[in-house]
Amino acid sequence: MDELMVSKKSSYYQSRYRARLREKGYVKREIWIPPDYTKSLKDCETALRIGVIPIIPKTVTEKKMSEDANWTTETLYEALAQSAPAGEGAIEVELVEGADPGILITMTEFGDLPLLMSVSGSQILVDTLLWPVEEVDNAAAFNEMILKTHKLLPLSTFGIRPGPDGRDYYEMFGSLSAGSILESVLFEIETLADNAMQAAAAYQSDLKGVA
Repeated sequence: MDELMVSKKSSYYQSRYRARLREKGYVKREIWIPPDYTKSLKDCETALRIGVIPIIPKTVTEKKMSEDANWTTETLYEALAQSAPAGEGAIEVELVEGADPGILITMTEFGDLPLLMSVSGSQILVDTLLWPVEEVDNAAAFNEMILKTHKLLPLSTFGIRPGPDGRDYYEMFGSLSAGSILESVLFEIETLADNAMQAAAAYQSDLKGVA
């Protein structure tokens, strides 16, 4: 399944994502807030994009368990395919069958960024490949930096794993309970995509050949 995710660099998806936001008439504004209010700020951004002036109460991002049963890869695919974001075209969902089944999610509003989701036992995993390790100018210094700064990207974690071309890739991933409600799964998907965009922008200067 990994070969479906590495056809283009993360900067390509970031560029397409920004272009689509500009086409909608959005403008970028940089702000600084305490990290505890990251979720509230994201809620405000979502509301403002649809023309709603938000009054955001204190929220909790704790994952809730389903009252029925844990998701499987197949049942989660069916739920995602029938979800509101899929119906609105915000995501495209494809079931990837085989020895290692998964769900390929194309984030159309994030420059067609591909995410791969799977259910393993009591856990749902979702990840996206960023860039090959060999493209980082100083891997040791870069690894130290992301370990110190990854908490600025909530609900997501960096890792390194082999790609389909035999090279090691940096990845960004998140996880949640296989009994989580669908709304929590959709929130995790959007958060990971948004964090991948932010990582591509924040760490682009650390790649070889980028000034």
